[in-house]
Amino acid sequence: MDLRNFGIESPILSILEDMLEFPEEQEKTRNNPSRAYVRDAKAMAATPADVIEYPTSYVFVVDMPGIKANEIKVQVENDNVLVVSGERKRDKEKDEKDGVKYLRLERRVGKFMRKFALPENANMDAISAVCQDGVLRVTVEKLPPPEPKKPKTVEVKVA
Repeated sequence: MDLRNFGIESPILSILEDMLEFPEEQEKTRNNPSRAYVRDAKAMAATPADVIEYPTSYVFVVDMPGIKANEIKVQVENDNVLVVSGERKRDKEKDEKDGVKYLRLERRVGKFMRKFALPENANMDAISAVCQDGVLRVTVEKLPPPEPKKPKTVEVKVA
């Protein structure tokens, strides 16, 4: 149930709505976005990135503090969409075993994702990703510019 339809809006209500699970059939009957779409949108909003264009490449810089390189997934979807995704987890079992009590939790945990539409001159075969000091750098090389077409000469015949 979306309480905003009744004129009630509050950050706490938004959190409560996120915690409620609705059956999949009910999801489809509503005109609201699917839960997966909402989760993806939140993950994208919480993953800031810089995009830099160099003469020979595009570089996507994403902060990934505390995430290991093997926990980050970099893919190309639909031939031109660069997707950076993964999940930041908290080790609850270890915390419980060690008797850890959090006094404040401000660092975000959960899924992260960013999607970037790549330009036509991006070389899909020359993409590299490096994670160092909590910063992911994905480099997409540019294709060389097409050579200008030479004019075609047509021979003029005498009639």
